[in-house]
Amino acid sequence: MLGITHLSTYLVGLALIILLPGPNSLYVVSVAARRGPRVAYRAAAGVLCGDTVLMTLSAGGVASLLQTSPVLFAVVKFAGAGYLTWLAVGMLRGAWALWRGREARRAERNGEAPRAPKEAVERPYRRALVVSLLNPKAILFFISFFVQFVDPSYAHPVLSFLTLGAWAQLFSFTYLSVLIFSGTFLAATFRRRKRLTAGLSAGAGAAFLGFAAKLSLASAG
Repeated sequence: MLGITHLSTYLVGLALIILLPGPNSLYVVSVAARRGPRVAYRAAAGVLCGDTVLMTLSAGGVASLLQTSPVLFAVVKFAGAGYLTWLAVGMLRGAWALWRGREARRAERNGEAPRAPKEAVERPYRRALVVSLLNPKAILFFISFFVQFVDPSYAHPVLSFLTLGAWAQLFSFTYLSVLIFSGTFLAATFRRRKRLTAGLSAGAGAAFLGFAAKLSLASAG
């Protein structure tokens, strides 16, 4: 069908890969827990758009360029690691402020609700999009995984890549939706437990530092 071989195997592998935790899914669920499903879907849209760009670039041969150009791969790799580190530092700082309860105490003294200036300018769509795009390993993954299920004798391989990509986006959207509503449920459950929320935010920040370290040590091979 449309030059795709072993579709059932592809779908099983795709489900397993999407279920693996990564910076994109972790960021989406953190936004859902802090700001609700409507804002979280903006982050999810950034993830889906970023993956679409990566799949398009992979099909166009950018993956081969990254593999054959160590300098280009290193530039993209360290840019992505640096951005993930910046996000992690922001999460850790927010967790520390929440743990100390500075904003809550200041608001009580002033008789007003606590302000959240950082969340107001967070721009979840843009952050999720940048996290997705600054990931050279994702480009290499898409080309190396997709090509295994494309019939080399098929006359229109672009249609094969488009179909495989559509399945990937459908699975990703479903999974992100589950994460969004799970994050919203957790937020409602732990809304009054500020220190627990701070601990979860710190854990997310530490995970992002881990992703940054893993990316910085990655190779194109």
